[in-house]
Amino acid sequence: MKYLAPLGIALCGVACGLPSPEPLTTPIVPLAQTASPSEVDSLWDAANGKFRQGKWSAAASILERLVLEFPPGDQRLPRARLLLGNAYLASKSHLQAVREFRKLSDERPGDPLAAMGLLRAGDAYAGLWRRPELDPSYGETALATYRELLNRYPDSEAGARARIRIAQLEEKFAIKQFKSAQFYFRLKAYDSVILYLKDLVASYPRTSTAPDALALLVDAYRRVGYEEDVTETCGYMRRFHPNARQTAETCPLDQADS
Repeated sequence: MKYLAPLGIALCGVACGLPSPEPLTTPIVPLAQTASPSEVDSLWDAANGKFRQGKWSAAASILERLVLEFPPGDQRLPRARLLLGNAYLASKSHLQAVREFRKLSDERPGDPLAAMGLLRAGDAYAGLWRRPELDPSYGETALATYRELLNRYPDSEAGARARIRIAQLEEKFAIKQFKSAQFYFRLKAYDSVILYLKDLVASYPRTSTAPDALALLVDAYRRVGYEEDVTETCGYMRRFHPNARQTAETCPLDQADS
């Protein structure tokens, strides 16, 4: 009878119109190493084949078993974790991908693929921040992961790629702050506009958004009568963005502040 009780409760819930309970998840229990060396080799070949064919789910299923079946010290394990993370990422399972990439970099920090594991973990987090106006938490975590990569493996090929990724993320952060400044500008909350834009220019001076931010900053200064700040910001624009359209339009040389 004790086995029928949960079934009775579930049937009552359906009959009474109650919401269905969340499905139970079976905890993942590591498998014992049951495959022979030849079977492990066969599984490895099959996983690589499925991965090359773009059959991500099939590849992941085999790799999930392989990472448990590899004997201690098997040199294929880091590569298997990288493939498994990439298969998850291709299937849009970003956080599962992160777990595998982090295991690669944290469990085998001296492996040649460890830096790539951190790079791909950062990529997985970055992929979850889809638009600048959304919550940037995953973007911030991606940035922290790329910086960790640069700290741990500064001269690696993955590190060089991380620098590019960081620049791309900074563009998105700058766009997010600029949109916030535009919102407050429409409300004529110029003090808030100035705070957002000064922080943007200080934090992301090399982004493509910086000239637009400086131009809007000058406009905000003019509206509140901060003429000294207008002069200083125009001087900055002429020095660091001399050929930008925004500089010519916002701070023409024939103005009195020139």
